[in-house]
Amino acid sequence: MSFRHLMCGLFCSVFTCGVVAHDGAIPAMAGVGPRVLVYANTGFYRHADIPAINRWLVLLGHENGIQIDITEHWKDLQPEALGRYDVLVLNNANELDKVLPEAQRKSVETWFAQGTKGMVGLHAALVHQTKWPWFIELAGCDFNSDSDFSRARVMIDPAGKDHPAVRGQPAEFWIEADWTNHDRVVTGLPGFQVLMRVDETTYTPVRDYFKTRNGRAMGKDHPIAWTHVTAGGGRFFYTEFGHDLRSLSTPFARQHILEAIKWAGAAPRKAE
Repeated sequence: MSFRHLMCGLFCSVFTCGVVAHDGAIPAMAGVGPRVLVYANTGFYRHADIPAINRWLVLLGHENGIQIDITEHWKDLQPEALGRYDVLVLNNANELDKVLPEAQRKSVETWFAQGTKGMVGLHAALVHQTKWPWFIELAGCDFNSDSDFSRARVMIDPAGKDHPAVRGQPAEFWIEADWTNHDRVVTGLPGFQVLMRVDETTYTPVRDYFKTRNGRAMGKDHPIAWTHVTAGGGRFFYTEFGHDLRSLSTPFARQHILEAIKWAGAAPRKAE
């Protein structure tokens, strides 16, 4: 039984859940927004709040007319099943080459290459993914180290201020999260748009655990949320928020994640 089915057992008494069946027979989905599948399995460190974040996402979708299904089974990423969705959300799903067979990784690549699909990566979705070169190219970078849960100053990139995931926020504000140091800065990469950066002078960017493990701060240019629209039209969104429920428990985080999903699901639709 997949985790998706377990989640439905918990939530179907409260609201409609579309059951993901491995034979491809998926009931019609409720809601008016994009069809969303959350994948939450991990090949590396497993964040303790993954189940709670799954629930948070399902409820967020329910409150906003978006059907969100959850899975940790690779069979739900087979072409027929995945093809029913507009958006794939990776909830801290790290080191995916360890849990997704090559055929399922290729299935995701083919699905995204249609140019009508979108992906959203939360926090540890960019941890130990270098053995999936396609995904690293899409995301732009991988993991180096991180901080403790810290309050820090966040700055909106002026060129990205009208993106719905940050629209209406002040140019600078303070918020708490775990801040990831990536192995590459995505600023200026073709098709990428940085939405937010964190000011490393306002917190300790490398926690003690990584100080003896080649952990490196990113410096002045430390993106924490960005988009990548590919040449084929597919949409990718990454945010460092989502380590645990603490980083999602603000009105900003709700807007940020909801609008990220809606944006990813608004990739151009091909004419029938």
